[in-house]
Amino acid sequence: MLAPFAGLAGGGCLGRVAPRVAPAVARGRPDRLEPGLHGQRVPCGKKGGDKTGPNPTDRGRLGTKRHLITDRNGIPLAFVLTGANTNDSMPFEELLDSIAPIGGKQGRARCRPDKLHADKAYDHRRCRQACRRRGIAPRIARRGVETSQKLGRHRWVIERTFAWINRFRRLVTRYDRRSDIHYAFTALACSLICFNKLQARF
Repeated sequence: MLAPFAGLAGGGCLGRVAPRVAPAVARGRPDRLEPGLHGQRVPCGKKGGDKTGPNPTDRGRLGTKRHLITDRNGIPLAFVLTGANTNDSMPFEELLDSIAPIGGKQGRARCRPDKLHADKAYDHRRCRQACRRRGIAPRIARRGVETSQKLGRHRWVIERTFAWINRFRRLVTRYDRRSDIHYAFTALACSLICFNKLQARF
């Protein structure tokens, strides 16, 4: 599986980063993390497995949901797998605490963003309190107040990252009964996305 890694990174299956994306990454401030949050449901094979649940958008069929947090450029920072019927806000604190420290500069490595953008699924008091306890400014859309048009200015970043993950056909449908195997393949996909970003930058 590691032998064709260079070929994949070179653009065989993953492709290159769009020209408009590379300059944006180069101009970004690496010490300023502004992650977005969203959940994506993945259908499961007939065998099912752990961390699955009835998908409310697919006639109750078993499925798995990916909860993903990224930086402002769509680079994956952390993800969590749950059943498809799990509310997006449930693994909120787990995602925040799963962000790995980012080094590269003198001083203490950063592992907390300055602010966080999230959609209306996270419009709960516990989510805002979880952000404030960690020194994060919450930018969470409010139900019945903010329009979807305004939210789309930030949500497209996380949706694009899900599209990048879905380019790995192995992850479009979960065929593994064991969630740790599916987690490992998802982690590998996120690593390759990060590698492609670094390749375009340097």
